[in-house]
Amino acid sequence: MKKIILISVLACLCIVEAVAQKGGEGYRTKQQFMPTARRIDRQIDDNVFAYKGEWALGLTASYGTLSSDNSDLFVLLEHINLAGSMVTVSPFVGYFFKDNACVGLRFGYTYMGGTVDNVDLNLGSQNDVGIAIPWVDAASKSFKASAFIRNYAPIDKAGRFGVFSEIEASYASGSNLMGFKSGDNPASYSDSQNTTVKLWFNPGVAVYMFPNVCATISFGMGGFKFTSIKQYDNEGVQTGSRTQSKLLFRLNLADIHFGMNVHLWSKKIKK
Repeated sequence: MKKIILISVLACLCIVEAVAQKGGEGYRTKQQFMPTARRIDRQIDDNVFAYKGEWALGLTASYGTLSSDNSDLFVLLEHINLAGSMVTVSPFVGYFFKDNACVGLRFGYTYMGGTVDNVDLNLGSQNDVGIAIPWVDAASKSFKASAFIRNYAPIDKAGRFGVFSEIEASYASGSNLMGFKSGDNPASYSDSQNTTVKLWFNPGVAVYMFPNVCATISFGMGGFKFTSIKQYDNEGVQTGSRTQSKLLFRLNLADIHFGMNVHLWSKKIKK
C-alpha cells in the first residue's frame, strides 16, 4: 500500500513539473514571476511620431513684458515706474537617427532689459523702514550654442499627439550692463561678462497641426549649471569676478518655450 501511495505522489510531482515547464496558468514559475519577462505591453513602441531618416527644422521663441501696471506684484512699492521685456529666439536643426529619437544643434539669442524709475519701498510706519531708488537701468544679452537629444512617445495610434524628453548640453556667452543714478549726479555704469555651461532637462508636449508641421511646448525642469562672471567699471578695468555652480530640479516659469518644427518628409510615405 505504501509503495502505491509513493508511486502516486511521484507521478503527481512529474505532472506538475511538466505543466510548469510549459508555462501553465496557476503555477508560480520563475518565468512568470520575473516582471521583465511577463510585463504588461502597452505597445507604445509600436506607434511612431517621427520616422527614422527625417530631418526637422524648427524655431523656439519666448517673449514677456513687465511694467508698473502689474500692481499685484508691487503691493509694497510706491510711485514706481517700471518697464522691462525679455526675448528669446532659438533656431535648431535635428535628424532622426531612429524612430522617435532625434539629435540636433540649437543656436539661441536672449535679450533682457528694463528701467526702474523712482521706486519707494514702504514697509509701514511701525517698521520705520523705507528705501528710495531714483533710477536704475539694466540690459542683458547672450548667445548660446547647444547640442541635444530628444525622444518622443506618441500618445495616440495615429501619431498626431506626443510627449518628449530632451537632454541639452549648452554653452552661452553674454554681457550685462547696469546703470545707477543718484540725485543730479550723472549715471554710472558697470559691465559684466558672463559665461554659462549647462546640462539641462527639457520635457514637453508636441502635436502635428499639419502632416509636416509640428507645434511644441517645452518646460525647463533643471539640471547642472556653471556660471563665471567678470565685472568691469566704466573705464573697462576689471573690478571683480566670481563663479557659481548649482544642481537643481524644479519648474521654472521663465523657462517655458513655444516652438514650431517642420519635418522635411511626409509621415505617410515613410515606412
